Amino acid sequence: MAKHGALRHSAHGSHAAAQAPESAGRIPDFDRLIHERIRLGIVSALAANPSLTFNDLKRLLQTTDGNLSVHARKLEEAKYIACTKSFEGRVPKTEYALTPAGRKALEKYLDHMEALIEAMKR
Repeated sequence: MAKHGALRHSAHGSHAAAQAPESAGRIPDFDRLIHERIRLGIVSALAANPSLTFNDLKRLLQTTDGNLSVHARKLEEAKYIACTKSFEGRVPKTEYALTPAGRKALEKYLDHMEALIEAMKR
């Protein structure tokens, strides 16, 4: 447990962020939109690539069309990713790219994870 009360035990024995103000050393809440596994995979993959197609993401994340579509739409609605639809010949092509807001959200999420890791080491 952290020295400054940044974490508390929940009733189930796991750690949860305390309700103290951030300035008091509290670990901020995670961005729940990014925290979900598939959505974190999408933004992480797009952070490492200028853009990826729907099929590229589906292969990378080993998920279904429907699952990827639902999660990508949530990220798109939050303006974390941008979607471009086009055709290659007669075949539709959906391509995604991380937006500046998405990159900022991912960086903030990673900072929060690092803070949690550091607090757990104390």
